[in-house]
Amino acid sequence: MLAVNYSTIRNHLKDYCDKATDEQETVIVTRKNEKNIVLMSLEQYNMMEKAIRNAEYLAKLDRSFDQLEQGKGHQHDLIEDSGNE
Repeated sequence: MLAVNYSTIRNHLKDYCDKATDEQETVIVTRKNEKNIVLMSLEQYNMMEKAIRNAEYLAKLDRSFDQLEQGKGHQHDLIEDSGNE
């Protein structure tokens, strides 16, 4: 992970974009009043988003299993497919 100030990244944007995409480097751009941002490749961002969605899904499953163990589950009959599609 790199940290650079706004002026440096402004003057060398292509170089830092290349580091983010080619070397999978995460670049923190420091700005006044701690309004910092992060520069990363789209591939890295997508992997992070997928990991977050997976973690949320697993947490939801955990909550569901906990509810079942506490006897809070409900049994429902399956809806038959009429085949009229």
